[in-house]
This record gives sequence, C-alpha cells and structure tokens, in this order.
Amino acid sequence: MTDTPVVRPPLPPFTEESARAKVQAAEDAWNSRDPERVALAYTENSFWRNRDRFLSGRDEIREFLTDKWERELDYRLRKELWAYTGNRISVRFEYEWHDASGQWWRSHGNEQWEFDGNGLMRRREASINDIPITAEDRRLT
Repeated sequence: MTDTPVVRPPLPPFTEESARAKVQAAEDAWNSRDPERVALAYTENSFWRNRDRFLSGRDEIREFLTDKWERELDYRLRKELWAYTGNRISVRFEYEWHDASGQWWRSHGNEQWEFDGNGLMRRREASINDIPITAEDRRLT
C-alpha cells in the first residue's frame, strides 16, 4: 500500500489569482492560531528561517508555533501578496499581539515562500521587526 501524496491547491505555477488565494489561505490558517493546521501546509522536511531561528520539518514548525502563540497573545495577522513567479510567492505582513504583561506589539515583515509541485511549502524565509504600540494604536482587531 502506498501513501497518497498530500495535494494543497492552488498549485504552482502561480497566477496572480492563485497566488492571492494561497496568501489568503495562509493568513486564515495563521489567524486560527492552530499549530497543527498551519504545520500541515508545509512539507515534512520544510526549511524555515524565522528571524534568527532555523527550523527543519513539521515537528519543529509545530513546536515553534505552539511556543509562539503561548507568548504572542491575541495574535492577529494580515498578509499581502508582494510578488510571485513559478513556484515562489513573496508577501509582506504585519501582525499585532500582546505579551503576558499586557504590552502590545506590531510586528512587520517579509516572507519568501517556495512550494513543491503538490502546493506544500518547502521553504519559508521570514524577516520580522517588532515595535511596541499602545492598545489604542492597534489596527488589526
């Protein structure tokens, strides 16, 4: 018995419409704050650079996201398609969250994504900067 490969449409090569759909699907998944749901969008051996951390594989991704959402409370994210070609998509994003002390933060960044032929992300490179904000300055509610 062989395993059926996981297929996660839309598939590359991307058009503007399919790239936008992929970005929206990622935004929706991350806003669920469900590490399992998010991790399933990546290949088993997916490579990540997230800020100064390097991760490999779904298990590390799942663990990273579990820890992230235990620290980054009331997380809310917006992603925007920046560019696409073939099996790659680039996005800009911002998200807001607060820490355990109640301090709100806005995190800005860019991600470069590379997908396999089944639409699973095999590489994610993220650069992110954080700025403290007040609760009144929040834009993403």
